[in-house]
Amino acid sequence: MTHTTIPLDLGPQARIVARLAEGVRDDRLADGTPCPGYAVRALLGHLTGLAVAFRDAARKNLGPTTDTAPDTAVPDIGPGWREDLPKALDELADAWRDPAAWTGATRAGGIDLPGAVAGAVAADELVIHGWDLARATGQEYVPDPAALRASYAFLRESAEETGGGDGIFGPVVPVPEDAPLLDRAVGLSGRDPGWTP
Repeated sequence: MTHTTIPLDLGPQARIVARLAEGVRDDRLADGTPCPGYAVRALLGHLTGLAVAFRDAARKNLGPTTDTAPDTAVPDIGPGWREDLPKALDELADAWRDPAAWTGATRAGGIDLPGAVAGAVAADELVIHGWDLARATGQEYVPDPAALRASYAFLRESAEETGGGDGIFGPVVPVPEDAPLLDRAVGLSGRDPGWTP
């Protein structure tokens, strides 16, 4: 019997994000985040939407969830977000445990991508938005090391493709080369690692 491995298990990072969301108090939902233009509630809504979109991208179940660009509208949470978000994160992680998710072509955010690239983007979204959520709500954050390495590699490659000044999410914030890997990833995502509310 052949054992097929997947490049990255998104489950540990998905669980970290779910725990962070569980720690968000209702009185913090209107607070700002490092994600420009997003309050905590919008960030949580974005996380729910991206979890569904990347779940469907992994399953190659293309349609409205994978075709909609993330900047179409500012997302929001529904009344059942405390149940919906962890469920969507679990489903995302489970879908990417299928080796077929990492092969062939798929789509997310209205962009056609190879499966392996979509998986790397999913890891990056979970790592960086996990940091956003932790910073905005005053929670400790230690991302899954494998997801962090995948996020950093994806962001670094994206910045190199644009000449180093612009990352995929905005202008790169310079961070010393000897800074922790999370700080370097955050800088590549266009955020200041020193951001505080």
